[in-house]
Amino acid sequence: MAYRAPVDEFQYIFDHVVEFDQVAKTDLFAEATPDMTSAILSEAGRMCSEVLSPLQRNGDLHPAVLENGVVRTSPGFAEGYRAIAEGGWIGISASAESGGMGLPMTLTTAVNEMMAGACLALQLNPLMSQGQIEALEHHASEEIKAIYLPKLISGEWCGTMNLTESQAGSDVGALRSKAESNGDGTFAVTGQKIYISWADNDFSANVCHLVLARLPDGAAGTKGISLFMVPKYIPDTDGEPGVANSLSVVSLEHKLGLHGSPTAVMQFDGATGWLVGEPHQGMKAMFTMMNNARLGVGGQGIGSAEGAYQQALGYALERKQGSTPVEGGGTIADHADVRRMLTTMKAEVFAARSIALSCAVAIDMARATGDSDWLARAALITPIAKAHGTDIGNEVAHMGVQVHGGMGFIEETGAAQFSRDVRVTAIYEGTNGIQAMDLVARKLMDGGDAAFRLLEEVEMAAEAERELFPNMSEALWSAAETLRETTEWLVSQEDLNERFAGAVPYLRAFARVLGAHFHLKAAKAEGGSGPRTHLARFYIKRLLPEYAAQLTHVREGARGLYALSLDELGA
Repeated sequence: MAYRAPVDEFQYIFDHVVEFDQVAKTDLFAEATPDMTSAILSEAGRMCSEVLSPLQRNGDLHPAVLENGVVRTSPGFAEGYRAIAEGGWIGISASAESGGMGLPMTLTTAVNEMMAGACLALQLNPLMSQGQIEALEHHASEEIKAIYLPKLISGEWCGTMNLTESQAGSDVGALRSKAESNGDGTFAVTGQKIYISWADNDFSANVCHLVLARLPDGAAGTKGISLFMVPKYIPDTDGEPGVANSLSVVSLEHKLGLHGSPTAVMQFDGATGWLVGEPHQGMKAMFTMMNNARLGVGGQGIGSAEGAYQQALGYALERKQGSTPVEGGGTIADHADVRRMLTTMKAEVFAARSIALSCAVAIDMARATGDSDWLARAALITPIAKAHGTDIGNEVAHMGVQVHGGMGFIEETGAAQFSRDVRVTAIYEGTNGIQAMDLVARKLMDGGDAAFRLLEEVEMAAEAERELFPNMSEALWSAAETLRETTEWLVSQEDLNERFAGAVPYLRAFARVLGAHFHLKAAKAEGGSGPRTHLARFYIKRLLPEYAAQLTHVREGARGLYALSLDELGA
C-alpha cells in the first residue's frame, strides 16, 4: 500500500489540539496564516505521497554503495532530493535573510514527519542540513554564514554532524580528534568519526561537515571541545566548491535498516576547517543542532509508525481468513485481536504526533516571545517527544509485522522494512535512556516547576470536561495527579541515581498522560461523539492505565537494580 500523507490529520491537530493559532498570532510568525499553513501541508503532502513514497523500497533493495571512494546513492534518490530542495522544504524554518521561509518549527515538524513516513532513508539527509543551518545561524561568524547558509538552505550543499568516535560513543568528551591552527584563521582537523549519516552523496555539489575536535589547549572532557566547519570541497574566493579537502569516506556501515542512507566512517587528515563559535565551546554550538535533531528524530519515529500503520491497515482490509463476527466482513480487520492492534496503532500515532507538535509549538512560542515559561516547556517536552516518538515508531512497526502474520516476516510485503528502518531512531541523538535521564535531571533542575505548570493545565482541562466526559476526565485527572506526586518524589531525590533508575518509566508515564490529554481535546473539538471520541476512549481506558505500573516502578528507586551481583546476572 502506497503511503498517503495525513494532511487532514495535521490540520485537525493544528486547529483543535495544540493551539497553533497562538503561534500565527505572534509578530514573528504572522505569515503563517491558515491559508499559508493549509497550502504548505497540502503541497508537501503531495510531494511525499507522489514523489518520495515510491522510493521507499528502492533504498532497501538497492542500498547506497561506496565505489572507488565515491558514494553511489539508491535509484531515484537524486530526483527525490531535488524535489525536496526545489520545493524549499529544507529551509522552511530558516531565516528569510539567508533564503529560508522563516516559518514556524511546527510546520517543519509536520513536513519532516510526512517525508519520514514516505521515505525515511532519504528524509535523514535534509534533517541533518536543517540542524546544521540552525547551529550556524546561532553560532557561526558572519563570513561562514554568508558562504554556507544560502547553499544549505537551497539544498545545493548538504550538511552533516560528526560527533561519535569508536572509543567514545555517547561519552563525547572522550573524543581524540584534534585541531591545530594553520596560522591563517583556519585549522587542520585530524581524526576519525563513525556513524555519520549521509556523510557523502552523488547529488549535491558539496557536503559540509560540522566536526567536534579538541584544540591543543582544550581541557579534558566536553568543556574543552571546539566545533569546526570542514567541507568536502574548500570554497574558492567566489564561495563555490574548489579543491578537495583532506578527508575521505573510509567505509559505509552495514546496518539493520536504512540501507538507502549512507552511514559512514569518516577520516579527517589535517583537513582544513573553520571554527564555529568560540574556542572550547563546541558542545554548546553542537547542542543547538542536536536539540533540533531530537525533535526531528522523534518525528521520524512517528512518520515510520504512520507508514507502518497504513501498510498494516491496507493488508488487513484485503486479507480474508477465517470466520469473523461482523456480518458481511470476512477480512482479518474484523478479528478482535487484529482490530485491537490496528486501533492501538492509530491511537498511539495520534498521541505521539500531538506531543511532538506541542513541543514544536512551545519552541515557536519561545522564539517569538522570549518568554521563560515557553522556553522551559520546550526544554521539558523535547526528550519526551524524541523518546516516546521513537518508542512508538518501534512498537507500531513491530505491531505492523504482527498484523501481516507470516507475510510480515516476508520482505516482499515491505512490513519488515518499517521495523528495521525505525529501530535506530531510539538510539539516534542520545539513546532514549539518555533522553529519560535528561528529563529527570536537567529538566527537573527548576524544582519541577515546568512539569508542574504543564500538569496543572492537564488537570484543569480534565476538570473542564467532567460534564461531557465524566469517566475519561476522572481517569485523566487521577493519572495527572499521580504523576505530579511522583514528580515531587523525584525532585526530592538528591542522589541522581535514584532518579535515573526510574527515568524511562517516568518518561513513558508522562507521555501517556500527555497523550490522553490530547486525545480528550480532540474528542471535545468533535463535540463528544464520533470517531475521535471513540479513539480517545480506547486510549484513555486501555492504554493510559499503564501509567500506574510505570510510576510504581519509578518510586522503587535504584537499590533493587543492584540486588543481583554481576556474577549472579551471568549465572
